[in-house]
Amino acid sequence: MPDWQMLNRADHAALRLSRRIDTPRHFAQIVADEFLKAAPYYPILFTKHPETGAFYAGVVMGLEPGRNLLSADGALRDYRPADLERQGFFIAEGQVVIDREHAAFAKDEGAALFEATGEATPALKRVQQALHTLDQGLAATDAFIRRLLDHWLLEPIDVAMQFDNGQSVQLDGLYTISLDALHALPDEAVLALFRAGDLQLSYAQTNSVRHLRTLGRIHNDRLAAAQ
Repeated sequence: MPDWQMLNRADHAALRLSRRIDTPRHFAQIVADEFLKAAPYYPILFTKHPETGAFYAGVVMGLEPGRNLLSADGALRDYRPADLERQGFFIAEGQVVIDREHAAFAKDEGAALFEATGEATPALKRVQQALHTLDQGLAATDAFIRRLLDHWLLEPIDVAMQFDNGQSVQLDGLYTISLDALHALPDEAVLALFRAGDLQLSYAQTNSVRHLRTLGRIHNDRLAAAQ
């Protein structure tokens, strides 16, 4: 069970934070402010929250739950989404709270959270920045997605892959931005999206879909190596 504790130097000066915990994460939510940072490395797609049905954006890092194809020694080698960076940390009533039982808090490895002076270490500063990114970015991302939906720009994407050993993978419930629908919009609507910064995000997202092929190649290579 989670062990919730308010983060403080007195109780957590000896706590160490590991970044080698990304292997089980095949999908991570991102906010709009992360699109340009994530797009060079990961497919960015949209999906629906299983309980609310609301759309949100995320990066795909694997083709099966619990298996990250892009991590090495448990950690991502490229841009690390804020949702991964802040693992084990949460905001409650304006305060940083940790789940002391989370795998992020390594016993024998990792970086300290506090300097001897009591200031935050670079590791904790990264977490603080990630929490800020999510706190400030979720509402802006919801607004971006609402504008996409207002113009009927989201469409389901068919992700079906066949591998050399006969295995197949089908990823369901994923959506992408339709460039056909975007290009068919009237000039006034396109101008409004441009001024909101939505066109840049849209092209970053649609261009990132190509990374699905990279995931497929890595998965196929690992299947071959396992034979």
